[in-house]
Amino acid sequence: MLKKLALSLSVLLTLMLAGCGSNAKKADDAALSAADAMPQSAFEVNSDSDSMTAGSLQTVHFAFNSSALSDDTRNALDANVGFLSENANVQIQVEGHCDERGSIQYNLALGERRAKAVRDYLIAKGIPAERITTVSFGKEKPLGFGHDEMAWGKNRRANFVITAL
Repeated sequence: MLKKLALSLSVLLTLMLAGCGSNAKKADDAALSAADAMPQSAFEVNSDSDSMTAGSLQTVHFAFNSSALSDDTRNALDANVGFLSENANVQIQVEGHCDERGSIQYNLALGERRAKAVRDYLIAKGIPAERITTVSFGKEKPLGFGHDEMAWGKNRRANFVITAL
């Protein structure tokens, strides 16, 4: 009789443990399925347009000693407006940059004018001002290294950094 009771308890315990594992697996599978169903964005906080990791946001470029928006710049900014409109939760920082020519103070001011020109354009196109901050790095964060027009042209830019989702 004692053997039958021990055997019954053993079978019962085995069934209970097997049932717990099965429910845990189903719960884990359900959690994984829910995570798979969530849309995964192709960008994250601190991703940037210079490295092409900020969704489809594009870095824009400027002429020498200018913060004026060219037609090419406006076209790229229009595409950025489309991205920002589709991703209303995204907040950005516009970073103004310059080439190596000019003093530190002059280039910081020019970088700020470039970032502000981009910000003003985005706001005029309907992007809320509270989603956009600006900063100037002047000539302190170059993309192109060298002392020629090719390098300088890469550095005269405003790029975008995603600051919040």
